[in-house]
Amino acid sequence: MVSLQEKHNFELTADEYKGWVSKEEDRVVAALNAKCRECEGCSEELEKLATSKKYHLAIVSSSAYQRIFAAIRKVGHEKYFEPEHIYSASSSLPKPTFKPDPAIYLWAMEKLGKKPEECVAIEDSGSGANSAVRAGVSFIGYVGSYHGAEKQAEMKKMLEEVGAKAVMTHWRQFPDCLAKTEAS
Repeated sequence: MVSLQEKHNFELTADEYKGWVSKEEDRVVAALNAKCRECEGCSEELEKLATSKKYHLAIVSSSAYQRIFAAIRKVGHEKYFEPEHIYSASSSLPKPTFKPDPAIYLWAMEKLGKKPEECVAIEDSGSGANSAVRAGVSFIGYVGSYHGAEKQAEMKKMLEEVGAKAVMTHWRQFPDCLAKTEAS
């Protein structure tokens, strides 16, 4: 909305802006409730992580809270993430921003009392990967959400170029990718 105002030289009041944002979020949430599906194998890996109690799980996203909660509720993952450990670049920060700005990773680490070397991110996009790298956080790439071997290979190459310690196409690869990342 900010870029549209600049591009077309108009200005919305704060209430008008909030109204449009609310309408857009409602549409996205409705779409998530209708179409969101778990990445195959993710629940099993989250369950293992949660049961081990070795790791502190958090969500660090550019999406607004409403979208994040709709997605994790839809796939039954809300039990793995404490609400106060869900960080949204558009909702958590004093000044909203988006990845690749590392601000949301830095904010989450500050709130969790963690250093970059104590963290591992899972990222599936260039902007997210760059955000993690700029915050000093190692990351595992995930390309299983992309359709087709060609697109997955393209995204894998890009994530490796950004600095992925490992890239997985399926969540069953996660334990090996995590071990590789922790060893580096």
